[in-house]
Amino acid sequence: MDLSVAFMGTGGPVPTALRGTASVLVTRGGERLMFDCGEGTQRQLRRSTGLVQVDEIYLTHFHLDPCLGLPGLLKTYDLNDRSEPIRIFGPVGLHRLLKDFAPLIGRLGYHLEAEELQPGDLVPHRKYEIEAFPVEHRTQALGYALLEDDRPGELDPKLAAGLGIEFGPALGELQRGESVEGPKGTVVPDQVMGGERHGRAVVITGDTRPCQATIAAAADADLLIHDSSFMNEDHDRAVETGHSTSAESAEIAAAANVKMLALVHISARYHVKASLEEAEVNFGNVVAPRDFDLIELPYAERGEPKLVHRSQTEVRNP
Repeated sequence: MDLSVAFMGTGGPVPTALRGTASVLVTRGGERLMFDCGEGTQRQLRRSTGLVQVDEIYLTHFHLDPCLGLPGLLKTYDLNDRSEPIRIFGPVGLHRLLKDFAPLIGRLGYHLEAEELQPGDLVPHRKYEIEAFPVEHRTQALGYALLEDDRPGELDPKLAAGLGIEFGPALGELQRGESVEGPKGTVVPDQVMGGERHGRAVVITGDTRPCQATIAAAADADLLIHDSSFMNEDHDRAVETGHSTSAESAEIAAAANVKMLALVHISARYHVKASLEEAEVNFGNVVAPRDFDLIELPYAERGEPKLVHRSQTEVRNP
């Protein structure tokens, strides 16, 4: 099952010529989940993936930069004759936000379902779930963790053959956790299967100060996407505004033992390379994606998370 994260907006609260405001698109198999929908997100989609039909949108909080693109995206879907329903999740206040946006959006030709989440709430999906966790910002805000179910261990055909089970339906039954009868007696899955393999995890904080809740949610995650608005020189400003420095983001990544850290929401006042270097002092595998970059997340047995730069993917002209 393919799992990837495409970055539609990696900049701070003010869009620049090179970086849009907050939005990432997680694709798992045929499902597409959007986390935040900043100003111009639909245009960013058109320039990269195309105007894909997202299934669900998760908003971290209701400042303008993570949600100003929502009315335009929803209305454009309507004008393109979307018929599939769309689900929107967010902290308490989501219903009020959509009520305020209603005059801008107008009537939609598809069903829109909105659900307010509390910290600890789970949104179940087939073989994974989205968990909301509390973060520390200046307003009601949530982070989100995509957590896949654990998978059965790999079946060892050589062990099975040694017990008299050759290639055929019996191997499939063992893989599904069923016992089978062989020429040497009953064979149970534990005799030929490795241990359970952990599912993948992607954690997105939105705007936040460093907090223990993020460390808990991101424990051993494959990818942590963390607010990195400021550098150490402006630490007091980070505290005042409810954001993190790049160094603090790296400290969180190290404490959570994640495989890869992605810095986002970097203020335009800094050179991104400087923020990246500051983070690397505290954590090794850290990246600062640009708009339209992609992070691929294979299963652990197939490799490590990999950043694919936009120069290696198609970026469409405006």
